[in-house]
Amino acid sequence: MNFSAAKNEIKNLLSTVLPTDLSRVIDWMKNSEELEELLVENEAVVLRSIAEELRSGLPVEAMLVSERLALQKMQQQPKPAVHVDAFLYDEEQVDSLCEDGRLSRTFCRSCGSHLTAPLEFISHSFSISELRFLFQNVLPDLAGRTLLDVGSRLGAVLYGGYVYSAAARLVGVEISEEFVRLQNGVLEKYGFTDRMQVLHADVCSQPAVVQQADVLVMNNVFEFFMEPSEQIKAWQFIIHNFRRKGCLLVTVPSLKEAFSALQGAGLDASQWVEELPIDYDVNLGGDSDPDALRQIHLYRVL
Repeated sequence: MNFSAAKNEIKNLLSTVLPTDLSRVIDWMKNSEELEELLVENEAVVLRSIAEELRSGLPVEAMLVSERLALQKMQQQPKPAVHVDAFLYDEEQVDSLCEDGRLSRTFCRSCGSHLTAPLEFISHSFSISELRFLFQNVLPDLAGRTLLDVGSRLGAVLYGGYVYSAAARLVGVEISEEFVRLQNGVLEKYGFTDRMQVLHADVCSQPAVVQQADVLVMNNVFEFFMEPSEQIKAWQFIIHNFRRKGCLLVTVPSLKEAFSALQGAGLDASQWVEELPIDYDVNLGGDSDPDALRQIHLYRVL
């Protein structure tokens, strides 16, 4: 049932309510915690449905053959690492993949022996619980604002912003044509095109788009996909163009960590943004990862 049909069904249902009870029903619809819980669950159902569809068309690691640099950098991590997209796979689904032998949590430290150590899982997407945390606990009300996701990849931030916020515009910039095509398929199928669009471009070619954004989201966007010299240029571009006072920046990892990895670049966030506090102790239920939530950082442009 689409929006128009659902609206008509609700109006028809309300027309059958006794006049003496109508105001009570409407008040319940506006203020009931039961209905709020149902809405929150429905939002998660939509995101899980999208994730399920995307899983069916992607390899387990959800990385493209064209992402050679990212794959190479994964192999260069201090600890052996594997990419497991947190939007596509929650803990239960990761367990299932391990049970089926399609994924392993450990690697052999001495070939042929039983001496093993845990693999490090890296994700380039927020999980569904992290998206809920981002839009309901980290960011303020986004009504009338534009959110830009740099390197939108699978589109998780855009989908989360659509169901969990009232943002007027949700824009993704993605350099991979295949990922853009994938996101546009979701937008069309779920009717998200009224508030959402995906641009096939390098963000450094889109100064006007960055300048118009009220909120900028950057989740592991440069570290794995660019050489250090390119990362420095990209950060310089962001710092130069994302300048409107009061605009918000969300990063994973922190700017301090991202800049410290680019030693000698002269990147300085102190004259550009200030970090804002986040309450990481919000109870999101058993499916949230406290360590992952603490990787999310919020800044305000000075």
